[in-house]
Amino acid sequence: MNVKDIARVAHEVNRAYCEATGDDSQTSWDEAPDWQKKSAINGVRFHLVNPDVTPEQIHENWREVKRQDGWIYGPEKDEEKKTHPYMVAYSQLPQEQRVKDYLFSAVVKSMAPLLPE
Repeated sequence: MNVKDIARVAHEVNRAYCEATGDDSQTSWDEAPDWQKKSAINGVRFHLVNPDVTPEQIHENWREVKRQDGWIYGPEKDEEKKTHPYMVAYSQLPQEQRVKDYLFSAVVKSMAPLLPE
């Protein structure tokens, strides 16, 4: 078990949640682009260093990493233009998007004890 394994599970939980809410735009971990995998891995590392992190802080960390990579707000997610509709403050996210941060946190918290010391 390693950080990448936890990121894979978090990604697949997110994908399943998206599918359950009618969003079939997420690909499997094996088909995901490198930037998406790196984002999940970064999120896991952030959470491990900050075990009491809140869902809002998880989202703000995600936004900051995206900003550093050149992403900006846009009404539609566009990988080429690097626009994303969720490049907004946590308080502006729809509730169904906030759930993703809670799920991510639950995955990391439940799997972190499985990491070698």
